[in-house]
Amino acid sequence: MSTPTTTELRSRMPNPLAFIPEVAEIAEGMHKVFRNGAIPPTTVGLLQLRAGQILGSTYFTIRETGNLRAAGESEERITAVATWRDAPYFTDAERVALELVEAVLTPNPAGERVPDALHVKASAHYDDKALWTLIMAIAHIGFFTPAALIAKPIPGMPPGQNYSE
Repeated sequence: MSTPTTTELRSRMPNPLAFIPEVAEIAEGMHKVFRNGAIPPTTVGLLQLRAGQILGSTYFTIRETGNLRAAGESEERITAVATWRDAPYFTDAERVALELVEAVLTPNPAGERVPDALHVKASAHYDDKALWTLIMAIAHIGFFTPAALIAKPIPGMPPGQNYSE
């Protein structure tokens, strides 16, 4: 059985910008927020990769893996995101960011998803601007999750070219 190439893959739906161009403004605004310099771009990439893994989104996982590689991240760090708790490759601040995204995206039958102790831990590594930036990086994935899971953009294709016409 051969593996389809990205040129053979099709999305379920056409590019949303043809129908709701306002989404481009929202996306660009969100990108500006988490590119504001308050947190390293690598941290954003790591937490968004972990979000893609948790959500089961091939599109997000491939996109963020590619972004991290392009930023010069090692294969060890990229691969170890799935097992970050046991991996020696992450800073304490990166670990808190990964813990936050997991807490937000994983139901907790025993209580609230982001307990006070986790917020305190995050606040020890990030000031208010940086913490809000992390929150918006997580929100960005949350905002685009329905599109990734329902419309299924083509993995590995750049924005604007990731939907079948």
